[in-house]
Parts: sequence; C-alpha cells; structure tokens
Amino acid sequence: MHIEVLVEDQSGAALMKHLMPKLLGEKASEYEWRIHDFKGVGRIPKNLTAKSDARVRTLLDKLPRMLEGYGKSGYEAVLVLVDTDKQDANAFRQELHKMLKQCPNAPKTVFGLATEEIEAWYFGDKTALLEAYPNADKNAIKKYKQDAVCGTWEMLADALIKGGAAVLKKQGFQKAGEFKYECANSIGPLMDVTRNKSPSFCITRQCLLDLLTSH
Repeated sequence: MHIEVLVEDQSGAALMKHLMPKLLGEKASEYEWRIHDFKGVGRIPKNLTAKSDARVRTLLDKLPRMLEGYGKSGYEAVLVLVDTDKQDANAFRQELHKMLKQCPNAPKTVFGLATEEIEAWYFGDKTALLEAYPNADKNAIKKYKQDAVCGTWEMLADALIKGGAAVLKKQGFQKAGEFKYECANSIGPLMDVTRNKSPSFCITRQCLLDLLTSH
C-alpha cells in the first residue's frame, strides 16, 4: 500500500520522515510512502474545479485538484498534515471534510491537525525534547500548556535558544524556518509515538491507523 503524505512546510516534512516508520509500527515494511512539502498552508479554494495557478505553492490551494488527480491515477491513501494556527480545530476539520466530499474521485484521505503549530508535538514528548536539548530552559518548558493556542513555536524557541523567539524574529523569517527544521531533525528521531501527550498528535496517529485498517 502506498501513502501520499502532504505537509505544509519543510520542517513538517522533515519531522514526518522520522515519524512515519514509527507511526506505522511493526508493519512499516509493508507500506510505501512519499512526503511532499509546500510553501505554507494556504486556504481551500472557493471553486474546487478551477484550474490552479502553477505559481501558488500552498497546500490547501492545491489540495482539491491533487486529490482528484490521485484518485484518477489509482493512489490508495493520502495523509494531509496541517497546523490549525488560530482556527478552531473542529470547525477546520469539518471544512476539510466538506471539501473532501466534493472530490468524488479522491482516494481514502485523512487529515492530521497539529493544534496551532506542529511544535506542540515536541512538547508532547518532553523526554525526546530534553534528550535532544539537555540544556533547555526547563522552567520555560513547564510554562507551556499542552496544545494551547499560545504562540507555540515561540515558546519552544524561548526554551531552547539564548534570546528566544525575539532573536529569531529580528533575524528574519528564514531564521525561524531554520530553527523549526533543526528541531524536526533533532527531536523527531528521538520521539516515541506511544508516549506523546499532545491530543492533536494522538488524534492524527489514530486517523492514520484508521486509514490503514480501512484497506
């Protein structure tokens, strides 16, 4: 079985490269997957059948036509992973499923929603987080309330680097992206998917398992 994994940015793609074998568990060798990253999350287009602008590289803008294309090409399964940012997770999921119903040729598709930002999943496995960054500010980590909408990546940066998120923001958007990418490659290999305390991670994991058992 082949799974197409769509994520909104490079740091998310880097994390999923480490997590997919763990999420699939003992049967990982029975599956194949390919991970695609985009230039941000974007938004679901109002006209799902309209031809998409090739210059637009945001995930949701491309998603309806990609799902139609996957279905017509015989792909079996798709996992879409996005941040909720400031949106209500339940309302966002409903919007995504509404879009999916309007793509009749789409393969089996599930949506993984990281509450606010995917960095919430690192806080969900503090053992891996502290193993990757043993000099992290533990008091700063304790201030984080799991899956809160609170500026998640900024709180992670405040815990891990001198000067915190303020320093990265002064250096520009690219530096923040580099920090997120580094975290994915430092923490991701150490994460244990069975102990993660992030509700949004646990829901995403279950969605993927449900997708596999539906075939």
